[in-house]
Amino acid sequence: MRLLLILTLALVAADWPQFHGPGRDNHSPETGLAKPWPAAGPPVVWTKDVGQGWAGPVVAGGKLVLFHRVGDEEKVEALDPATGKGLWAFAYRAKYRDDFGFDAGPRATPAVAGDAVFTLGANGDLHAVELATGKARWHRPLLADYGADKGFFGVAGSPLVAAGRVIVNVGAKGAGVVAFDAATGKELWKATDDGAGYSAPVLATLDGKSTAVVLTRDGLLGLDPATGAVRFAHPFRPRNRESVNAATPLVWNGDVFLTVSYGLGAALLRPKGAEAEEAWANDRSLSCQYNTPVRVGDYLYGVHGRADSGALPELRCVEWKTGAVKWGKARFGTASLIAADGGLLALTADGELVRFDANPAGYAERGRAAVLGAPTRAAPALSDGRLFARDGAKLVCVNLK
Repeated sequence: MRLLLILTLALVAADWPQFHGPGRDNHSPETGLAKPWPAAGPPVVWTKDVGQGWAGPVVAGGKLVLFHRVGDEEKVEALDPATGKGLWAFAYRAKYRDDFGFDAGPRATPAVAGDAVFTLGANGDLHAVELATGKARWHRPLLADYGADKGFFGVAGSPLVAAGRVIVNVGAKGAGVVAFDAATGKELWKATDDGAGYSAPVLATLDGKSTAVVLTRDGLLGLDPATGAVRFAHPFRPRNRESVNAATPLVWNGDVFLTVSYGLGAALLRPKGAEAEEAWANDRSLSCQYNTPVRVGDYLYGVHGRADSGALPELRCVEWKTGAVKWGKARFGTASLIAADGGLLALTADGELVRFDANPAGYAERGRAAVLGAPTRAAPALSDGRLFARDGAKLVCVNLK
């Protein structure tokens, strides 16, 4: 029994089953990563050609799950993480058309919970398939079912699975946020009129209660995950209509950190009762357009500035409780961040993998290697010493052991 428990804990520790990892906070339990990297960078174990999309890979139950668009289909594939060999595939006709010509693939990263994989396509197709075989379980066409629209850049909020419920920011009138039964796809509750944002919901304990924390297009919601009852709400939306709320809320010690760009910036909120008080808020500390910062100790690390402004965003270290900027690394560029093994990993939009210290005293880079092409938008996954990352053409497995 003790050996079984040890093996089970080791398997769970190696999984990266959803957007931003086990806790949806971009923290990895991995240890023993290589320090320093080889001169040519960490070795690439295998590569695979992929289709369109910005959905990141996930790893659970000994399978790497890839969600992408190939031709006129959105496709879910399970691969062997060690070799990249295909294990199964599930596909359906893709209806999404990108109004701006950026990319026609899915944007939302899959979520694996129990024995199922949950995916949300760019046109709002919510599917559940078996993790072991890829066999379809249920499907909900959310735009058709609720009369929501696809937004500027398609449906992109990665679903949250909590207590047998799949929670999605649908963005329809009377169905701003909807929970579905994970086993059947049946609607369990719906709440608010909030529009759909591009942020992913998180589950957190606030005021001693399990709470679904959702950043919609209109603002922050704290919902009872069992019933959908609104516990608190806080408006948080740029005045600019051509804007998105994309970064995932970060919850720590009863506080909620939000960040966006477009002149609004960041805010540290303290939910109390039906409202959330601002501990601090400004557009000077850490205004992140797309990527979610990482908190390590009392500090946040993230990229400040708009990726589409013509200037590369700055990597910053910011104090959580005050918003004070401790240091900045100019022209670092947009990047997805992971905290692991006492340091930080950044996968930049140019496809470079960077390792640097999680140190409020100053920026110290420990390694840099080109692993993908530009643009690299999908969030990576770190599992069992391997980093899995993709751009618009290729998926790579990088050995960081």
